[in-house]
Amino acid sequence: MRRREFPMLQGPTYLDHAGTALASKSLMIQFSKEMSTRLLANPHSAGAKPNGSQLMISATRLKVLQLFRADPELFDIVFVANATAGIKLVVEAFSGVSNGFDYVYHRDSHTSLVGIRELAENSRCFETDEEAVKWLEVDNASSNGDPNVNLTLFAYPAQSNMNGRRLPFHWPRTLRSNPHHPKAYCLLDAAALVSTSPLDLSDYDCAPDFVVLSFYKMFGFPDLGALIVRKPAGELFANKRYFGGGTTEMITCFNKPWFQRKEEIKGLNARLEDGTLAIRSILALGCAIDVQDELFGGYEEISKHTGWLASCMYDQLSAMKHANGVHLCKIYKDPTSTYGDPETQGATVAFNICRSDGTWVASSTVGRLATESNIHIRTGGVCNPAGTALALNLTDDDIQRAYTSGFRCGQENDVRDGMPMGIVRASFGPASTLKDVDVFVNFVRESFQETGAAKVAIGADEENEFAISSICRKDDRKGRNKPSRVQKRRWHRFGLSCLFS
Repeated sequence: MRRREFPMLQGPTYLDHAGTALASKSLMIQFSKEMSTRLLANPHSAGAKPNGSQLMISATRLKVLQLFRADPELFDIVFVANATAGIKLVVEAFSGVSNGFDYVYHRDSHTSLVGIRELAENSRCFETDEEAVKWLEVDNASSNGDPNVNLTLFAYPAQSNMNGRRLPFHWPRTLRSNPHHPKAYCLLDAAALVSTSPLDLSDYDCAPDFVVLSFYKMFGFPDLGALIVRKPAGELFANKRYFGGGTTEMITCFNKPWFQRKEEIKGLNARLEDGTLAIRSILALGCAIDVQDELFGGYEEISKHTGWLASCMYDQLSAMKHANGVHLCKIYKDPTSTYGDPETQGATVAFNICRSDGTWVASSTVGRLATESNIHIRTGGVCNPAGTALALNLTDDDIQRAYTSGFRCGQENDVRDGMPMGIVRASFGPASTLKDVDVFVNFVRESFQETGAAKVAIGADEENEFAISSICRKDDRKGRNKPSRVQKRRWHRFGLSCLFS
């Protein structure tokens, strides 16, 4: 199935599914067929009777809500460009409140959640789960039940995009049941979770007020996102100031500028989806949901498969040691998570590589060598500033000092003053196989494990250090102890081709 559906994987080893999934061949064929047989008119061009585009969009909305087990009587869905666009739409509503809003967020939040703080009157980042739970459960001294207390937004990810740790899904219920948070709402970033796991919104009392996600992380195509809104929270969007084409009933522009948004009876999406919708992307989304289910049998099966692969990689990397007994990999697994348990851990392994003397190999070096070996992974800060900083034991001063010295996220040699500034992240998807695990584990072993053989250091800079793991006899006719392709490429780069010429 993989050879047939994912021909782009014949050669490369793709381990960045947390960045984006890969679109199957069947999806692209089905989408092409739909595009060549459907007439897609602008949905705003319809009169009293819906045109074909409007009917298709309505059917796709229902299909998405069914995928997440969200009752359409209780939830609205708004199509947006991606999860970040959904977040900005929520913040636009909160920013429209006259006395502003307060913002609290969990340390595992993606950069797009962190950015909300710049528009809040007050903000706070919870460094631990215990801090978050205390705020959720214990009396809020600043409110004391005062109905005039500021509007508050609490945000957190369903799954950390850094290390795959999954956070409690019951926190929205806890927040909603606390009378000391009379004006608090919950925003859940589900983008990382839904890439390999089902999202169940069937428990209405436990559901977040706002959920954002990106469909390209689920299906590889289309580039589209969604904001799912618990209907009582929809009233906040009355504070949204900007309006665009298709979301208004009437407008005046001269002596008395005035406008009226679409009536509530037409749905929240009619009031929020400014401009012409991405109708072709929405058409592709309907195809993607159907094809994904046909290929993989649903997200419960995807979750089992990818969780097992991540567990296999974790077990092998965590057991790998240098000849002197020093562990090769420092894996950033949260203490509350367990690989193989879908309630606490997703299909992601985050780590750094340590030399036998305890010094670090830059994540940028690992990424560069992986690219040369046709392996796709993610390295650097992975857009998770607080989670990455805590994993690497970096203080705010450490980060600002590195910036002042000229360091920028994603650049070469991200070990500064002996401290790593980035991580290596491998993540799995529906089309991943055990061979992908084997290829990457062998790459790490051949490239970085020190077995006690001779070592050669080329230059003083960390990026130019290299350890030879074995010396080969060129007359070994049986082919044993031959250098790997990875070793040959590295030796060529450092002028050591004589070792195997």
